[in-house]
Amino acid sequence: MPAAHHPARTLTPVLARRLAVTAQRLAGPRPPADPGGIHALICALGCLQLDPISVVARSHLLVLFSRLGAYDTAHLDHLLWQERQLFEYWAHCASIVPTADYPLHRPMMERYGAAGSDFHRRLRAWVAANEGLRRHILDRLERDGPLPSKRFEGAPAEGWLSTGWTNGRTVNRMLDYLWLKGEIMVAGRAGGQKLWDLAHRCLPPDTPAEPLPPRELVRQAAQRSLRALGIARPQHIQQHFLRGRYPGLAGALAELAAEGRIVPVAIAGDGRPWPGPWYVHADDLPRLDQLADGAWEPRTTLLSPFDNLLCDRRRTEQLFDFRFRIEIYTPRTQRQYGYYVLPLLHGDRLVGRIDPCYDRRRRCLTINGVYWEPGEPAAPATARALAGAVEELATFLGARAIEYARGAV
Repeated sequence: MPAAHHPARTLTPVLARRLAVTAQRLAGPRPPADPGGIHALICALGCLQLDPISVVARSHLLVLFSRLGAYDTAHLDHLLWQERQLFEYWAHCASIVPTADYPLHRPMMERYGAAGSDFHRRLRAWVAANEGLRRHILDRLERDGPLPSKRFEGAPAEGWLSTGWTNGRTVNRMLDYLWLKGEIMVAGRAGGQKLWDLAHRCLPPDTPAEPLPPRELVRQAAQRSLRALGIARPQHIQQHFLRGRYPGLAGALAELAAEGRIVPVAIAGDGRPWPGPWYVHADDLPRLDQLADGAWEPRTTLLSPFDNLLCDRRRTEQLFDFRFRIEIYTPRTQRQYGYYVLPLLHGDRLVGRIDPCYDRRRRCLTINGVYWEPGEPAAPATARALAGAVEELATFLGARAIEYARGAV
C-alpha cells in the first residue's frame, strides 16, 4: 500500500502522549491477569527488564503490576519455566523476552564477542585461554543440568580482570558469555539463584529456528519497537527493544514508509513543530483515530524506575516533560528524591514520584516521600488518585499496613 494512502497529520503533544501510554497498555481496559493475558502483554511490550533490586519488588514484576493491577506472579513463573513461552536474554538490557522472538535475538547470539572493540578482543583472548572452563561448564550441564553457578566453582581458570563489579567473577563471566552466545539459558531459579542448562533443553520444540535475512530482521524489529512505543522518532526506535541492534535502520524505515507500513506524522505544541520525523505504525492508526475522537480511558498507576515507558530518558523528557534519573548509585546526601523512586502516571502525564520501601517481615509499605512535579499541586483529586495507586501497590505486595513517613506529604 503506498504511503500516500495515509495523509500526513499533525498531532498535539497530548494526543501523542496518549498514543504512547495506550501502546504501553497503561490506558484503556486492563489486560486479563491470567497467563494468556500476561503473555500477550509481554509480547506487546517486547521485553521486561530484569534488575536485582527489590526494595519494593523486582522491576519486571512492577512493570506487569502497573498494567495488570494485582496479579499472581506464579503465572509468570509458569510461562517462563513450564510453558517456556518466555526466556531470559538481552533486549535493551537483561530482560524477559517472548520465545516467539527467538529469531530476532539470534544475530546477537551468533555475533557476540566478534566485534573489533578492545573489550571484545580481550574477551576473545580470555575465552580462548579458558577453553577448559568453557568445556567443563558445558560438560557438567550436559550430564547434570540444570545447575547453579556455585556448582562450577573450583574449575581451573584464568581469572577475569575488570575495573568493575565483574572483577574476579570468572565462572560468572563465562556463564554470561555462554548465555549471550545462546549456548546456555536460565532454566529456572531456586532461592533467587539462576539455574543454568543447555539452550536446546530450555527451548520448546516449536521455537522458530529459521534465521531471518538481516534486512527483514531490522524491518520486523523496528516495527515491534515502534508499536511498543506508539509514536517515535528513529532514535527512539534505535534505543528501544533491541537497543542499538538496527543496522541500516534509516533505509528500513524509508522502505516501510514507502510501503505504508509506517506513517510519518508531526507533533506541534503552542504552534511550534517539534523536531522530527515522527512515525506511527499503520496498524495503530485506528487507535490514534479513536483517541483523537475522545475515546480515552486514563488510569493512575505507579511505575518501576526501569519501566518500558521511561527507559529512554531523553524521549521521556521530550514527550512528557519529565526528567527522571535513577539515584541508586548516588550518595544518600546527594539524592534529590530517594533510593528507589516510583514515578506516578496520572492519565497522560507523569505528575510526581514517591520514595517507597517494603518491609517484608512487618508486611508494611512505607512511603518516605512524595514529590509533585512543578505546576502539579496536590489537588484533592490528584492526591486521592495517588493514594489509590499506593493502596493498589500495597495489595499487590501483600502489605498489611501503609505508613507515610513524617513530612512525606
